[in-house]
Amino acid sequence: MATGYAELLRARHAVRLLAGTLVGRLPNATAALAIVLFTRAEGGSYTLAGALSAVYGLSNAVGQPLLGRAVDLWGQPRVMLPAALLSGLGMAALALTGIEPLPVAYAAAAVAGLFTPPLEGGLRALWPSVLKHPDRVHAAYALDAVAQEVMFTLGPLAVTVLVALWSEAAALLVINALGVLGALSVVVSPPSRRWRSEPREAHWLGALRSGGLLALLGSFFFVGLALGTIAVAAVAYADGHGDELISSYLLSALGAGALVGGLAYGARTWAGEPETRLRALVAALAAGYLPLALAPGPVAMTFLAGVAGLFLAPALACAFVVVDRHAPPGTVTEAFSWLVTSFGVGAAAGTAVVGPVIEWGGAPAGFLVAGAGGLAALLVLLATGRVLAAPARFPAPVRTPSHPPSPDAVARMESDRNGGAGAGFKTGHQA
Repeated sequence: MATGYAELLRARHAVRLLAGTLVGRLPNATAALAIVLFTRAEGGSYTLAGALSAVYGLSNAVGQPLLGRAVDLWGQPRVMLPAALLSGLGMAALALTGIEPLPVAYAAAAVAGLFTPPLEGGLRALWPSVLKHPDRVHAAYALDAVAQEVMFTLGPLAVTVLVALWSEAAALLVINALGVLGALSVVVSPPSRRWRSEPREAHWLGALRSGGLLALLGSFFFVGLALGTIAVAAVAYADGHGDELISSYLLSALGAGALVGGLAYGARTWAGEPETRLRALVAALAAGYLPLALAPGPVAMTFLAGVAGLFLAPALACAFVVVDRHAPPGTVTEAFSWLVTSFGVGAAAGTAVVGPVIEWGGAPAGFLVAGAGGLAALLVLLATGRVLAAPARFPAPVRTPSHPPSPDAVARMESDRNGGAGAGFKTGHQA
């Protein structure tokens, strides 16, 4: 296992791109906590804190696919660096002006969320041209999913340390300054500067004209809903046992399970169609969520949370491959960004829905909603089996001689599943 990942990370630019992307995404990973802590420190209510966080989250959900489409059209540096600067300036405005006047605070949160650069989708678009070999791309997707778990664990910890050392406003400023530096590290790298999207057909739906992608987005909306539900239900479970630390144990176990599962998944090569494997992984994910509704004692519950997390990173890694297969030519960054948006909106919906359910039936009912979300994700994949059976074939626009493909675009086309059979993954040996 370690040998395969070491080989991946030895590839030129791989460590820089992965590290820069993770640092660049810190503002997004920590925004909810940082905004709440800052608002409370300024004397604002939890209602205002939640509203500002919601404005950021909704703006982010809107901005990611729009910026992803812009990256596909104009390249990464021209879009991501200005976006990172605008997003950082939005958070800086919030930190420096405070929560009064309220319209300025809401506008600052909206700007910060709307212009969050689509680094996540951008990295996945870069992997084929950086790693060349499809097995390495497969492992990179898994490592990417695992790294997210680490980031979403360490990011909030970094915020709390900065608050303890300085202040809530300083935490906002430092985290977002780091985000700009991370984005800068990515976009000035040779792979990012060379990368060009494939020729694309002009279409107002962009990546969304792929039925397979729509099916995947619908499924992962419910996966996100399940995760958002678990985060709230874990707090309710901890309150019921009189120890708020229990919620951190449960969420840490969930993240640890995802880390172990993702590393194990990416360490081997998988045969067969990824769409079929994705259904099996989402079924296992749902099966892992359902026992949480039993809500046994803290020790057993922590174990169940760890088991429930095992299939999350593998499901995400497999979903990345399916996105790559079904995205219309020239829309890969946008398609990956839509997955981010669908997942995030689902998580937000889960946190909103589960509150009244917990008030009615307690923490077990909340965890039952998570299990239902997992089942709904599986049902979407099963109901759309024909659409997901094989990637749609989209007509490839003709590139004029005056605009020959760049070397990276050639590598990307060789790995794209829409351009021809196998698309970088040999039959019977697909990632």
